[in-house]
Amino acid sequence: MRSGVRVPPRLLVPALLAGAGLAGCATKGDVQMVQGEVALLKAEMARRDSARAAELGEVLQLQRRVMDSLTVSRRAVAQLKGDLSTDLYNIQQQLVQLQELTGQSQQRLTELRTRLEARGAEIESAPPAMPGDSARPDPSGASASADQMYEATLAQLRRGSLSTARLGFREMIRLHPTSERTPDALYFIGQSYASENPDSAAAYYGQVVDKHPGSPRAASALYNLGLLAERRKDTAGARAAYQRVSEKYPQSDEAALARDRLKALGR
Repeated sequence: MRSGVRVPPRLLVPALLAGAGLAGCATKGDVQMVQGEVALLKAEMARRDSARAAELGEVLQLQRRVMDSLTVSRRAVAQLKGDLSTDLYNIQQQLVQLQELTGQSQQRLTELRTRLEARGAEIESAPPAMPGDSARPDPSGASASADQMYEATLAQLRRGSLSTARLGFREMIRLHPTSERTPDALYFIGQSYASENPDSAAAYYGQVVDKHPGSPRAASALYNLGLLAERRKDTAGARAAYQRVSEKYPQSDEAALARDRLKALGR
């Protein structure tokens, strides 16, 4: 044992006893000492075996947890794939519907343009009016026709079809210059030009202000003239427009906005 060589416990007692017998001096105390050492060795080996078993159990538990986690991950990935496939299908269906709606919108625009052009050709080919004809009532109902043209054209403007909307509004004004919708049409033509051609927008806003000062659109048109003046760095022109709004239409929402702009410009 002192040499560092480990001898199995089952061989250790016979070997010690044999050695003691050979030496001729084996005593009861020696045997007990050997048995004690054997018991210690057995206890140490049992402790080590228990520790190894505990470590092995922890490794097995960790392995089970890893396997469970992998199973959950596989299920989550499978669910995600299913969800993505469903979303992709839904997007494809929406694209198909969008294409159909776009085609329908283009068709409606074409129909509207065709009707407007046909109506214009009809008016141009009509015989000249005789004196006194203007006093006769219009059997076709001009007011209703103006409302229909206005609503249809306004829908095109809201869809972003600016050129078609301008054509429709101009045709409505040409056919029904005295309609109560005329200042609205002029105002929205100005709106359609506001971002791409401020000068044209200002011209149409000016017509609303000058020719239809009693229209509810007049205050908005005058306020927009002030905004356009600000955009071109014409502070004096902007102040003048805002001042006219606050003085001429003091109860309008635009008047409150104009007063705020005057404060911002350092009235």
